Amino acid sequence: MNFQLWSRQIDSIIRLELKKYVFARRWLGVYLLGLAPILLFGVRMSFFNRRQLLETVYATFFQFYLLRFAIFFGCFQIFTQLFRGEILEKTLHYYLLAPVRREVLAAGKFLAGLIAGTAVFGGSTVATYLLAFASTGWGDQGLQHLAQYIVVVMLACLGYGAVFMLTALLFKNPKGPAMLLLGWEWLNFFLPAFLQKFSIVHYLQSICPVSVSRGPLAVITAPTSAWYSVPGLLLLTAMILAVTSFMIRRVEVTYSAD
Repeated sequence: MNFQLWSRQIDSIIRLELKKYVFARRWLGVYLLGLAPILLFGVRMSFFNRRQLLETVYATFFQFYLLRFAIFFGCFQIFTQLFRGEILEKTLHYYLLAPVRREVLAAGKFLAGLIAGTAVFGGSTVATYLLAFASTGWGDQGLQHLAQYIVVVMLACLGYGAVFMLTALLFKNPKGPAMLLLGWEWLNFFLPAFLQKFSIVHYLQSICPVSVSRGPLAVITAPTSAWYSVPGLLLLTAMILAVTSFMIRRVEVTYSAD
């Protein structure tokens, strides 16, 4: 096993993929999902001047807009295009003909998507958090809360990214499965306690520093400890990537079918 060669190849793939993200028009929607709330959130925060209220408002914004909507659809756009986009543009064969193991190719593309997603939505999180507490100050735990939100963003990109990269390989049109997953994640708090644990958002919410009300119809469950949530999400991602790597080894490009 030549780990040095693989690491250099992964680094080259990441650099090449990130250049595509910066200059490709198809990523405009991702940028808008991450940047639009900065302006909107800045305007809305002028109506709130109590720190305790601001924490609740920001937590609600983060969990319901950023986590369940922006990051979800942003990761869908980024990670479903990692291989599917190459097939549609008839460029995947350049990668497959290169002397690179397909597992290495999958790892490089996934890490590039993870970096791009974390940069966009992590930057959006930092900007909106600064805008939210610009007038009242961060308080004693402000920096810690911001760090927790950024960790949640990274883990969300990790989990959703792995799911969507695999989905794009399993289905010609990944939008259908993505909509089913979106419904499952959004309705998670209405499900029985046992079923709530079979969702990514359940574990992400457990790491968020401030809890939010989910309404009178929500099924209240004890949050999973971060000591279980983080390793659990990492293990899930590793398992999905292992399946993805297995499938990549058997991919045959047939552009005429697309």
